[in-house]
Amino acid sequence: MSTRWKSPTIGDIVWCHFPELPALDPGPKPRPALVISVETRADGISACVAYGTTKNVTRLKAGEFAIIRSIHPAAFELAGLAFDTKFDCSLAIELPWSERYFKVPPHPHHGQTPKLGTLHPSVYHAAAAAFRAANAR
Repeated sequence: MSTRWKSPTIGDIVWCHFPELPALDPGPKPRPALVISVETRADGISACVAYGTTKNVTRLKAGEFAIIRSIHPAAFELAGLAFDTKFDCSLAIELPWSERYFKVPPHPHHGQTPKLGTLHPSVYHAAAAAFRAANAR
């Protein structure tokens, strides 16, 4: 586990090598992920993160919400995203908060940490609805 980074908080958007499930090996390319829970364990910190993608952001399914620059400019800015992104709360996984899965993004705005940004209050309702829909399945 990494001790060099501050623990993430719920609502952080982080740069993550999200595994190609069901495998648990880090995925081949980093992507945004939304921290939906954090737990301190005996062996370190773990973060449950929801998958983020820039594909099909205007076609949302149950359990998904999007942050789109033209619709949510303040949310897009605070999130630290480079492109319109949707998050899939039904694709969430608990990962160790370590260099194996999390990386410092190419243009770090929060120092040498995986944090891209934070969820803006204007999208809390959409995120909560997606989380509820994902957990209702």
